[in-house]
Amino acid sequence: MFTGIVVEKGKLLSSIDGVFTIESWLAVEGGQIGDSIAVNGACLTITSLSEGQFSVDVTPETLRRTSLGDVTAGLPVNLEPALAYGGKVGGHLVQGHVDAVGSLVDVTSEGNSYLITIEAPKEVMRYLVEKGFITVDGISLTVTGFNDTQFTIAVIPYTYEHTTLGERQPGDKVNLEADILAKYTERLLKEGVGDANSSST
Repeated sequence: MFTGIVVEKGKLLSSIDGVFTIESWLAVEGGQIGDSIAVNGACLTITSLSEGQFSVDVTPETLRRTSLGDVTAGLPVNLEPALAYGGKVGGHLVQGHVDAVGSLVDVTSEGNSYLITIEAPKEVMRYLVEKGFITVDGISLTVTGFNDTQFTIAVIPYTYEHTTLGERQPGDKVNLEADILAKYTERLLKEGVGDANSSST
C-alpha cells in the first residue's frame, strides 16, 4: 500500500530482459530485497539492492498494462516506498495497481500552479468526482474538473518540479489508478446493501 506521495525522482539506468535497474538514494534508504516499491505508480518488488541503485523484475503483463514499456534508459521515474503501518498518509490510500494508461493533453500555467489535462478511458473516468483523488504516475492528485473523456488536475510548483510531471509533454502516456474507495462503493451499490448484509450472516 502507498500514499501517492513521491519521495524521489529516480532514473532508469537500464532495462534488460525484463529487469529494470533504477538509480535511487532516498526511496530505498533502509530498504531490503523483497520490499515493494512504486515505480511511476506500479507496485514492483525489489530483487537486488546496492548503493545508489536497485533492480526490479517487470513482467510482460505489467508492460502491457502500464506505460513502463515507454520508459528508456536515462528517463526519470517517480519512486515511493511502501507505506509502513503507523506512517503518515499524506495523500490517499494507493494500491500501486494501475487501472489504465491515459494520455497528457495539455499543460497550462495558472498563477503559481499548473493545470494539467489528461485523457482517460471510461474505466477510470467513471470513478472521478470533483475534488476527489486520482493517482497519476504514482502521484496523489486532486481532480479539479472533468468531462466524459478528460479530467484536469491542479499541480503545485513543488510537485511539478520534483516528479516526472514537469517533464511530461502532450501525447505522453501516464499510469492511472482510481480511488479504491470509489470502487468499493460501486460494488456495494451494485449488489445492494441488503444483499451484502444477508450474505455475511
